Amino acid sequence: MNDPRFDRLAELVLDHSLELRPGQLLRIDADAVAAPLILPLHREAIKRGAHAYAAIDLVGLKELLVAQGSDEQLDFVSPIELREVDAIDAAITIWSESNTRSFSRADPARRQRQLTADRQYSLRRRDRIARGDLRWCGTLSPTNAHAQDADMSLADYEDFVFRACHVLDDDPVGHWRSVAEQLGARAGELGGVRELRIVGEDTDLIAVVEGRTWRSAHGRQNMPDGEVYTSPVETSVNGTIRFGFPAVFGGREVDDVRLRFEEGRVVSAEAAGGQPYLDALLDMDEGARGVGELAFGLNYEIDRFTRNILFDEKIGGTIHVALGMGFADLGGLNRSTLHLDLICDLRREGEVYADGELVWRAGRFLSEIQPTSRPVEHVG
Repeated sequence: MNDPRFDRLAELVLDHSLELRPGQLLRIDADAVAAPLILPLHREAIKRGAHAYAAIDLVGLKELLVAQGSDEQLDFVSPIELREVDAIDAAITIWSESNTRSFSRADPARRQRQLTADRQYSLRRRDRIARGDLRWCGTLSPTNAHAQDADMSLADYEDFVFRACHVLDDDPVGHWRSVAEQLGARAGELGGVRELRIVGEDTDLIAVVEGRTWRSAHGRQNMPDGEVYTSPVETSVNGTIRFGFPAVFGGREVDDVRLRFEEGRVVSAEAAGGQPYLDALLDMDEGARGVGELAFGLNYEIDRFTRNILFDEKIGGTIHVALGMGFADLGGLNRSTLHLDLICDLRREGEVYADGELVWRAGRFLSEIQPTSRPVEHVG
């Protein structure tokens, strides 16, 4: 039986995130397990006069490559896909899997080599997005695998996903436009801050953000969304931080990460679980030990950890730090094939100080903020 919530999500992504127009060329990237969302996206794109096509992946193809491919094959980047990303007007990536742990036993170095090759495509796409030549959004179609990761039944997980996206609101597009105004105002306020200090359990971290742009994330490139973020000054990050939530990257998990920074670089890294994998990520390239992002999670509909970064980095009341690639259009200078989001839960005892003034306690900003101008678009 058709679930109308998938139709509503498809309409929201096409109308709000992509603003799809007649005659545009749309690519839908997904695994076959995402069919419940692929079909309404394709149907609604056709209704809007666009030229839509789907690039469907199959379970097991990349696992075979990582397990059996030569170094040359692991490094290979399809020139056809690189040309393709230059030709399309809009793209949707559906991050849905039938097995989220398919790489759990893969060789970490080989997996990272394959991810590095894949990154060339995503960087090419990011450059087009930053120039305004391409609209792109990443979203998710609920599956049993993701529900299991979140310790939920499929029905409960579907409710969680659609609630986080606000697809059952009377006016979903209107909701995200309102979020854009609120978070845009918050980003503007943070734009006047020189230094942030984050304090919590086993955490005392300082980062300079002066001269960097803050951006609101309000459903343009992720659905669901809800954060404000920047790239801090690369050499300014100092102190310690503990990430109580596990980090899931490339199908593998690292638990209870504790980092110490000196002049913007990780000088000590410990994990209760997955230490060899964490070490492999940090040694991926020269920029992997640097900081590319600092962000506040502000979607309070997302109130639990689900082992899916699309949702977890937006958990209302958290902050996250990303190791590796920074955002050039926000002033970030760090370059890496890695972008590893690590989430610090500040909902119980966390505090954030802006230039010495307490501005955040127990997961919320202390002051309400009123939108005063049009928000900056999310291009990160």
